[in-house]
Amino acid sequence: MTTIRDVAKAAGVSTATVSAVVNDTAYVSPSLRARVLAAIGDLDYAPMSAARNLKRGRSQLIALAVSDLTNPFYARIVCAAEAAVADWGYSLVLFNSDEKPENERRILARVRALSCDGLMLVPIDASLRLDGREGEGGRIPTVLFGRRVSDDRCDTVTIDNVAAARQVANYLLDLGHRRIATITGPLHLTTGQGRLDGLLEGMAARGLEPERGHIRSGAFREDVAYSVARELLTSADRPTAIYVANGVMALGVMRALADLELSCPHDVSIASTDTIPGIGGLRPRLTRTEHPISDMTNEALRLLVDRIERGATTAPRNVVFQPALILGDSCGPV
Repeated sequence: MTTIRDVAKAAGVSTATVSAVVNDTAYVSPSLRARVLAAIGDLDYAPMSAARNLKRGRSQLIALAVSDLTNPFYARIVCAAEAAVADWGYSLVLFNSDEKPENERRILARVRALSCDGLMLVPIDASLRLDGREGEGGRIPTVLFGRRVSDDRCDTVTIDNVAAARQVANYLLDLGHRRIATITGPLHLTTGQGRLDGLLEGMAARGLEPERGHIRSGAFREDVAYSVARELLTSADRPTAIYVANGVMALGVMRALADLELSCPHDVSIASTDTIPGIGGLRPRLTRTEHPISDMTNEALRLLVDRIERGATTAPRNVVFQPALILGDSCGPV
């Protein structure tokens, strides 16, 4: 294992200088600092502060496991989480499950191996149970983000998915739309099922239901939504409006519209749930329901740090945020 003496020898400085650079406890000239940092990088040196934390029973690490890091929605969560954990004196360890169960299992094992103090998890399956992380070290404090699972012992922070879709449904219905299609996410996820339920509830309240073939899965993926949208938009019973269950899929739908040379909202109205960076620059501007991402992330980490530092034994807390309907130019009267 690399020691501070190894770093000092490689950099040609004293161990006190290395300590000052690592702990930022004294002034070190830029040239010396650069030599020390270069030696630390070359030797892959890990400061002993990590070992001291482990002795105290703390690693000062919080793990964040998202389900699809290519989705800009989750990139925004990562940025918000990094800022929040730093304020509490923790460092963030990032994992990406890529919506694959085997990856999620590996991540859960890795979180324990790293002795992370807590875990903020976007689960990939509503049937997930977290018993696998029980053991000699006890249960790792965990907060679930965005999605709920059958293991109801964890704190959760979610959006009201049913309300989000119902808001869109009511808006489209008020515009006179009756043939409303939807491109859903995976229905084994609470986000996918909740957003479908909200649309169906909104239509049912007015004595309506989607036509056969107008409920299609886009798997929360842009390329899948693009293909599904092309099929819907070239069908004989083309809908007059499409509700898209997340922002990434909305990009695929808008691409399909452009490739088919259809006009939105003249030929078809489009609305979605979620927002992603750059979506506000689409023309026409997309009508959508948005998550308060920073507020949700901060609340999730507040609950997690409370469990870590206070050993809170209260019943699991479920915080549900309400979405906001943002009106753009992508929807019009029939």
